[in-house]
Amino acid sequence: MAHRIAGMRAVQAHRDLGIDRTRYVPVHRALGTAGVLGMARPMPRLFGVYFAPLDNGPAVLLNANLSAITQRHTAAHELGHHLFGHHTAADDDLDPALRRAGAKWPEEEKLAEAFAAWFLMPRPAVQAGLLRICRGTSLGPEHVYRLAQELGTSYAGTVRHLDHLRMLAPGQAGSWQKITPAALRRSLTGAELPAGRQVHVLTEASHQQQVHADVGDVLLAHVPAASFTALPTGLSCWHGTPVTCPALEVTDALAEPAQLKIAAAGRTAPVEVTVIRESPRHGIDQVWPD
Repeated sequence: MAHRIAGMRAVQAHRDLGIDRTRYVPVHRALGTAGVLGMARPMPRLFGVYFAPLDNGPAVLLNANLSAITQRHTAAHELGHHLFGHHTAADDDLDPALRRAGAKWPEEEKLAEAFAAWFLMPRPAVQAGLLRICRGTSLGPEHVYRLAQELGTSYAGTVRHLDHLRMLAPGQAGSWQKITPAALRRSLTGAELPAGRQVHVLTEASHQQQVHADVGDVLLAHVPAASFTALPTGLSCWHGTPVTCPALEVTDALAEPAQLKIAAAGRTAPVEVTVIRESPRHGIDQVWPD
């Protein structure tokens, strides 16, 4: 029931906040559009806090120590509290997989959590991403991992949402959630990556798409006879993989969106991709990058 209600509210929110439902959802910008003050600071035990209008809100306080993906999910969760008109809420457990067996979650938390999934992963964006990624092949765990990177969501959360969308066969969600993101990154690169680093696979279908990455992330060019025509500031060659395709690493020098061009066999024009740094937010909303 929570997912049915949250799914409908997310569609309304996309419409009201001017969100393109076919692509990556800019959740931090959505908070501002909704009139919610956004702030981020290090917090040892909390994911985030929603302050209702009765408590000098609406405002959202996020944990600045979270990864970009976790912070995006937390921001969407707190936005859900706001749009449902909930009371002030402090959230210290936003992952159902981490919850103690048998513990009850308040109804408001169920709605906000379900809203976060439907808001960050609209059905049209999921369908468009899988069309680019699968290219006529059967859906597998690596495809789901790649979709999660396109949408800025966690692998486990994306598996759960695909199950809610009824895009998985019975039992697939349970078995695929047992696969770790580290194993999928290793499968894509052939190498062990430090915790927190992600892999973004670029293909010809990535042309004119955006890649939201962070420092240390790896970009793999799965393009026939690929070569980079030039390396923008903030992207450097990565040699930590035994795979044969060209690979880049995002560095701390990436401040502004970078236009990456990949020459490919059989193409008269290069594959063009915009790489955007998706760093965790700090401070108040005016200084958060979009």
